[in-house]
Amino acid sequence: MNRLSSLVWQGGVLCGVLAFSQAQAQDKPVYRCPGNLYTDALSAKDAAAKGCKTLEGAPITVIQSQPLRAAPRSGTASGGSGEKVSSADQKARDADSRSILEAELRKEEETLAALKKEFNNGEPERRGDERNYQKYIDRVAEMKAAIARKEADVASIKRELSKLGAPPASSPSQPPSPSAAPTSATRN
Repeated sequence: MNRLSSLVWQGGVLCGVLAFSQAQAQDKPVYRCPGNLYTDALSAKDAAAKGCKTLEGAPITVIQSQPLRAAPRSGTASGGSGEKVSSADQKARDADSRSILEAELRKEEETLAALKKEFNNGEPERRGDERNYQKYIDRVAEMKAAIARKEADVASIKRELSKLGAPPASSPSQPPSPSAAPTSATRN
């Protein structure tokens, strides 16, 4: 029993210390100043002069922010936007970008040709899982939308290629891909 009374006594002392420290922390009034500034660093006279109001019984948590460090300033722009590139390097970059765009164009045109072949002028082959006519109609609509997206992709790649200008005269031009041939020759 002696041990129990000792624990009760220690608990009481602990509660008293906590209550006292809480009361001491609340002795300093917190002011709310214009512009959503909360502070306890002002005297009552300064707070009244600045138009601050005392907050009663509202617990406020203050988190100190790290001071902003000034970014180092340099004379040149970052990211290489102000740097000059030799004309040989620029021509090499342009040639690389042209070859990448041409490869992408060929790939997109091949995909478009495959989609159009499967679309079969709006009457694609029915699948076994399309016993319901609505499923077939939905698939045809999806195919039509996919073809429209691919055509838009091809057109945008062609616009990008036209922005690069004509291909350099020193590089051999590649023959057009079979899918780039006019479609009127393949119709019956």
